[in-house]
Amino acid sequence: MGDVPPAYRRSPVFIVAGSLYVEPAERDAYLESCLEVVRQARATPGCVDFAIGPDLVEPGRINVYERWESDDQLLAFRGSGPTQEQETAILGAEVHRYRISAVEAP
Repeated sequence: MGDVPPAYRRSPVFIVAGSLYVEPAERDAYLESCLEVVRQARATPGCVDFAIGPDLVEPGRINVYERWESDDQLLAFRGSGPTQEQETAILGAEVHRYRISAVEAP
């Protein structure tokens, strides 16, 4: 598998993915406020991948992508959830958990 990190070779149990919507003018500040959360998530046992980033087409959209090995590990990480400022900034969200039965190469 070459230089693929070990975390990418595992079969994750589930993916959390979707979109958050914030005011376009506030998106960069919102993403900056998420930097430490992304670092913490990636260092958490059971987190295979965790990414939050700007959408290339919609200026107020933020794409969310997470892979976790277990529900318990995700819930332990979530703890108190987003800060009050982050929660207030979110105008809408469509994020879902997807259970995976198999992982295959594209």
